[in-house]
Amino acid sequence: MSIVEILKVIVQGIVEGFTEWLPISSTGHMILVDEIIHMDQPKAFLDVFFVVIQLGAILAVVLLYFDKLNPFSPKKKPSARRMTIVLWLKIAVACVPAAILGILINDWMEEHLMNAYVVAATLIIYGILFIILETRNEITTFSIQKTSQITFLTALYIGLFQLLSLVPGTSRSGSTILGAMVLGCSRSVAAEFSFFLGIPVMFGASLLKIVKYFMNGNTFTLVQVFYMILGMIIAFFVSVYSIRFLMGYIRNHDFKFFGYYRIVLGIIVVAYFGITALAV
Repeated sequence: MSIVEILKVIVQGIVEGFTEWLPISSTGHMILVDEIIHMDQPKAFLDVFFVVIQLGAILAVVLLYFDKLNPFSPKKKPSARRMTIVLWLKIAVACVPAAILGILINDWMEEHLMNAYVVAATLIIYGILFIILETRNEITTFSIQKTSQITFLTALYIGLFQLLSLVPGTSRSGSTILGAMVLGCSRSVAAEFSFFLGIPVMFGASLLKIVKYFMNGNTFTLVQVFYMILGMIIAFFVSVYSIRFLMGYIRNHDFKFFGYYRIVLGIIVVAYFGITALAV
């Protein structure tokens, strides 16, 4: 364990916390950051580390929306409890596509598409799509203004949009928010449902990574466990701020800024890795 490695973990946790819930691709940012401040750890561990620290980001959603997501809250009337249970059923329906197809093709996607140029391309493409969609939304009225208005069929369609995030650089939150708005959800509803959908998806992804890690005969050292816990804690606190920022921002703004940001980041990724390749 070294101070330098601890600082790298802190930076990774900050980047994860800021980018996981914003539609700007945490993968794109993590690739750049890892290239610049590469942690001195085996690749097998880093693959797990980058996924597991997302648990801290998930806990931020659980904290901020605990009352809304808790069907057993004594503060809720029976009707409100039923609505919460229905919300969880819709979240489960939206998770079905990722649970089935995601498990089957995720490894192939990571093996063949996890590179800087694919990430850059998806950053730019979805940035353009956000700008186009929000330009259309200037003359469009959202038909779904509350998460309770999302039907089971709409939830399934949002889950299908989430499959797009299997392509690195797309952004899980970006694909679900974009898809939800295409289906008529307001910006706040699209963002909230994306947050809720991330809870089972990211828990499942983390569990799957850990199981595969141990099945391949690997183990964690005490130092590596410390790094993961530290990364999760940092990601948790930064995610709390990130989620509050996003929900406050979209009350008065659209997602165009994030579209432009994605395009600029995509160009930076291409330029950085292109220059690095030429230098080699």
